[in-house]
Amino acid sequence: QVQLVESGGGLVQAGGSLRLSCAASGRTFSAYVMAWFRQAPGKKRDFVAGIYTSGGNTYYADSVKGRFTISRDNAKNTVYLQMNSLKPEDTAIYYCAAAPIYRGISGSDAVYDYWGQGTQVTVSS
Repeated sequence: QVQLVESGGGLVQAGGSLRLSCAASGRTFSAYVMAWFRQAPGKKRDFVAGIYTSGGNTYYADSVKGRFTISRDNAKNTVYLQMNSLKPEDTAIYYCAAAPIYRGISGSDAVYDYWGQGTQVTVSS
C-alpha cells in the first residue's frame, strides 16, 4: 500500500504560481512512477504530468508544457508540481497518483494503483 497526501492548492490570480506537493508513505517510493492528474467540474480526470522513478524522464500534457514542472525527491518521498503562468482553465482538483515502474507513465488513470485525496486549485481571471 502507498498512501498519498497532496497539499499546496489554493486561490491564485491568473498569471500567478503555485507549488503542489504530494507526500507518500508506505512502500518504497522510488519504485513507483508518479503523476499528476486534474479534474475540472463536469469533466473527466485528465493527465497533467508524469515522472519516472529517478526523476530523469518527465512527460507533460500539451496544455501545461512550458508552464508546469514535475519533480520528485526520493529522499523525502515527495513529488512536486510547480505551476507557473496559471490560467483560469487550470482550475481543477489536482490529484497525485502512483504506479509500479513496470507500467510506465500513462495518460490513462486506469494504470495508477494509488491516489491522493486531491487538492483544489482555483485561478481567478
